[in-house]
Amino acid sequence: MPDRSVLVVEDEENLLEALRYNLEREGYQVHTASDGGEGLEMARKLNPSLILLDIMLPTLDGFEICRILRRESEVPILMLTAKGEEVDRVVGLELGADDYITKPFSIRELVARVRNTLRRTKYLKDDQGVAGERPSHRIGALEIDLNSHEARLAGRPLSLKPKEFDLLALLASNKGRAFTRDQILEKVWGYDYIGQTRTVDVYISWLREKLQADPSTARCIVTIRGVGYRLDG
Repeated sequence: MPDRSVLVVEDEENLLEALRYNLEREGYQVHTASDGGEGLEMARKLNPSLILLDIMLPTLDGFEICRILRRESEVPILMLTAKGEEVDRVVGLELGADDYITKPFSIRELVARVRNTLRRTKYLKDDQGVAGERPSHRIGALEIDLNSHEARLAGRPLSLKPKEFDLLALLASNKGRAFTRDQILEKVWGYDYIGQTRTVDVYISWLREKLQADPSTARCIVTIRGVGYRLDG
């Protein structure tokens, strides 16, 4: 799979062409679709490095496409939305999107997000290639296997979205160390973008809910007031 291939699924023709032009100028191989059904088919066929996915699309909306793709692939998905309401952003993240950006947005910012997401994805793949030195972490009944990219709680597989696993792995690999929200954004999402720290809080809350099933891990993610989060255990 090419490391710099991007699929843009967007039904606003002017924006679609602007994204294509600017991404190609940065050296990306760009594929486009203006219809949700077509976009899903292209995503499956092309296996791109990253998908820019609008929410409001003909035939199949971005939420449904994201839901379907997350059952089949871990391709990074950056959602584009004209809506500024937090609920839309949270829904996208809950479905497994890696990031979101609200229209109108700066093309420069979007290109930076694409670049940093791809850089982060490559880093994770490279890191997994040498993960044999530290194959797993244990916190109570929780086991995090960096080689297989899996987590188990009390011996049972823990269903985690890709970024949930990355966040948990970061905290487990640095047990006892406090991270600010901005540091977590940079290390897990691959960028330091002021104003998006709510994303970290959402993912932390989801992880806590999933870890509540076992008393030994129920309170292992600790909030450090005025700082951020750490993992104890």
